[in-house]
Amino acid sequence: MAYIARNFTPIDGATASVANTAGQVFNIGRAEKVVFEFKRADHGSGSSAFGVEVSNDGTNFIQYNKLIKSQTNANTETLVRSGTVTLGSNTTEIYTMSPEDTFEYCRAYVTETTDGTHTARITIFE
Repeated sequence: MAYIARNFTPIDGATASVANTAGQVFNIGRAEKVVFEFKRADHGSGSSAFGVEVSNDGTNFIQYNKLIKSQTNANTETLVRSGTVTLGSNTTEIYTMSPEDTFEYCRAYVTETTDGTHTARITIFE
């Protein structure tokens, strides 16, 4: 099956926290896959804590606690799921939504501690 990928950057080089209520809302109702890329740059000290909220009505959002980290693990290990992704250095990490979950909307946010530049990208595959 061929997917159509839509790419967005809801947080683009922010130098301060981006509150969840200020996050751009994305329609993911027809998505087969949703991938998030969280990036921290210009690190001096502190950290960037990224998160995702989901909703089925576009008004009432809740914290999504099943982000799956892109990492190598043994066949006997289970997937690592997170609610918040904290980056404490200049780095980028990739996470996906759990494939069995379906929501109509999502939005990303970041909480800055001390310093840094923060970017969150989302790719929606339909």
